[in-house]
Amino acid sequence: MELGPVGQRIERKLGQAFSPLSLSVRDDSHLHASHAGARPEGETHFTVKVVSEAFAGKSRIERHRMVHAALSEELKARVHALAITAEAPGA
Repeated sequence: MELGPVGQRIERKLGQAFSPLSLSVRDDSHLHASHAGARPEGETHFTVKVVSEAFAGKSRIERHRMVHAALSEELKARVHALAITAEAPGA
């Protein structure tokens, strides 16, 4: 499934913030169509998987906070739910 403008922005921001070795952004909005925070046009629920050296030595909470900080605008304005897997290489 191709990402829309919000998903593309998430992908770009995570790429810029973390120079990841691996990055996956998936729009799961269609799975939450009748849930709280869902919008008819979608792009409200995402799953991201990021592998980056920037996460080395960080706890899971610290890694999640880093991702949240990079996506603060999207989380305030549009994104209702964000599932995060953030790891250092070899983790």
